[in-house]
Amino acid sequence: MLISEVQLINHLITDLPALERNRLLAECELVDLVFAEILTEPNEAMQYAWFPNQGFISLTVPVDKSSNLEVGLIGNEGMLGNTLVLGVTIAPLHSLVQGAGQALRIPVANLQQQIKQSPILEAMLKKYLYVTLVQLSQTAGCTRFHLVEARLARWLLMTRDRAESNEFRITQEFLAYMLGVRRVGVTRAATALHKRQLIKYHRGNITILDVKGLEASACSCYKIDKKTYKRIMQ
Repeated sequence: MLISEVQLINHLITDLPALERNRLLAECELVDLVFAEILTEPNEAMQYAWFPNQGFISLTVPVDKSSNLEVGLIGNEGMLGNTLVLGVTIAPLHSLVQGAGQALRIPVANLQQQIKQSPILEAMLKKYLYVTLVQLSQTAGCTRFHLVEARLARWLLMTRDRAESNEFRITQEFLAYMLGVRRVGVTRAATALHKRQLIKYHRGNITILDVKGLEASACSCYKIDKKTYKRIMQ
């Protein structure tokens, strides 16, 4: 499928003026995001940058030899590879596809050339990098101080925003892996949300039943992240 045949909903791309957007799209290719596909490894050179159109990407850091902790989630609001705006081509984090979909992919050298040619693109990516840094810091505090139930509610809302759907599939094992807790902790938190009829959870299929109620159950980090993005990017 050609890029021209796809409805573009990645905000970074659609918010560019037509000239900059068309120049950038001319260097991109449309690719599938396959669930659990690893896109970058920390301390390794990046070959591409990705602008998700549908689907979403998880950013994680290794905690020990057997587990990682999720520190970020990227959907159609952003991109993977924003440190390229600093001229850094080494990936800072492990990234893998958490929600299947499609993305616009551009080689690193091509994006860097586009950044040099377009002050507008450069300014936008710098603002998005700032947003990412704030969100990473917020997640660090959230992981340290907030309860698993509130963190799970936040994660479900973040995933809903990026999946643009109230239904998605995720196993408890994967949730525990992402949140950096034991599976029993995720089970208790999910059960509590289910009993309050905020979500329905069955064999890895999650349905959000009450968005407002889930927002009330989430920690303040969710609203802080959204306000930061809106204030800086709009």
